[in-house]
Amino acid sequence: MAALELKFIGTGNAFAPTRYWSSFLLNGRVLFDAPPTLLPHLHKLHVDPRDIEVIFISHFHGDHYLGLPFLLLEFAELEPRTKDLTIIGPPDIYKRTEAATNLAFANVFRKRDRGYHLTFVEAQDRQPGEVHGVRYTPFKVQHVPNLEAFAYRVEFEGRTVAYTGDSAMCEPLVPLAQGADVLVAECSCWTEACGAIHLTPSGIMTLRSQLDPSTKIILTHIGAGEAPRELADAGILVADDLQTIAL
Repeated sequence: MAALELKFIGTGNAFAPTRYWSSFLLNGRVLFDAPPTLLPHLHKLHVDPRDIEVIFISHFHGDHYLGLPFLLLEFAELEPRTKDLTIIGPPDIYKRTEAATNLAFANVFRKRDRGYHLTFVEAQDRQPGEVHGVRYTPFKVQHVPNLEAFAYRVEFEGRTVAYTGDSAMCEPLVPLAQGADVLVAECSCWTEACGAIHLTPSGIMTLRSQLDPSTKIILTHIGAGEAPRELADAGILVADDLQTIAL
């Protein structure tokens, strides 16, 4: 059974005053969300972006996908890659990425000979897929009105990682994480103030009670303030920016 190495590119929500925007990298190959700070933080962590083979985008808020234009620019102009890259996200993931990249760096999508295959896959609720040896299942979750948001369950090298993306407490989160080795969960407020569109401590504690005790829970997408003591007492971890957690 392979070890799991989670490198947290950032751990803050869109409004976090002292944390960078949330994202993490699994075993150097699988990236979950792509904030604007993605590229410099990969380099700070001594990660070669060309080793990333799969990127999961949870939804189209800027702190979750506007790092893609900078990453694609890196491959186009500075560090040519040869490994194929697959980006999985909500419907219109290709159009959204192309539009954002064209606004930022119009030359990137004009290049037809990239040196690698760039593939976009639209997530469908509970429809499994497999790319580059990574098996995945998207779960459509409840976030803000009129915006599709997805959580992802990923089976990789004999281990299972679940990621909530941005989500309020909702039914899909339990099957998403049931039996997983680790659940990386957002927790945007330490109070219940944002519970209509985000997870809060009460939701996290509900998940903890419904999941197998062997599933480790790590929190990210965090705002200001300190975590309630009950979370630590329940064995729930709070990730820090640029932290590596091995399981």
